[in-house]
Amino acid sequence: MRIIAGKHRGRVLKEFKGREIRPTADRAKEAIFNILQTEILGASFLDLYCGTGNMGIEAISRGAEKVVLVDSSKDSIALARANVEMLKESAEIYCTDALSYVLSARGKFDIIFLDPPYTIDATPVLDAIASSGNLADDGVIIYEHSEDFKVGEIDFLDHLNTRKYGIAHFEFYGVKL
Repeated sequence: MRIIAGKHRGRVLKEFKGREIRPTADRAKEAIFNILQTEILGASFLDLYCGTGNMGIEAISRGAEKVVLVDSSKDSIALARANVEMLKESAEIYCTDALSYVLSARGKFDIIFLDPPYTIDATPVLDAIASSGNLADDGVIIYEHSEDFKVGEIDFLDHLNTRKYGIAHFEFYGVKL
């Protein structure tokens, strides 16, 4: 797992051994950030279910101003923290579940990325983001899920796009105006 672009391009991140944790693949990460390329510089980026911190660290490398990494696993948080420190960067890092973080968060994010384990339905987190006002008016939410999972309608969010990279599907949402 490597950083695709930006000031830390090519750096290899620490990752979990085995196949229990499934980080976003480099190919998919590159495609997602190509879509976001005009949005990322100076952005506030929230990485829920951050795992190794892969997506948030890519955002740091590409010029995001504020990055927040959230995961309920102490092992994931330790690895994400080690990756951020290895690059001599900073990020806000929280060991809590995504829903609790969203319900207590103050401020708005330009980009919110959710990559829960494929066995978890994060629709309640999407609902909470939509109703809490955590997403900037021109912000975007990207929800990664498996092919067999179908996301229903989310109040206050417009479905903007769906992309597929391998087994991963990415749903893009924006604030319903």
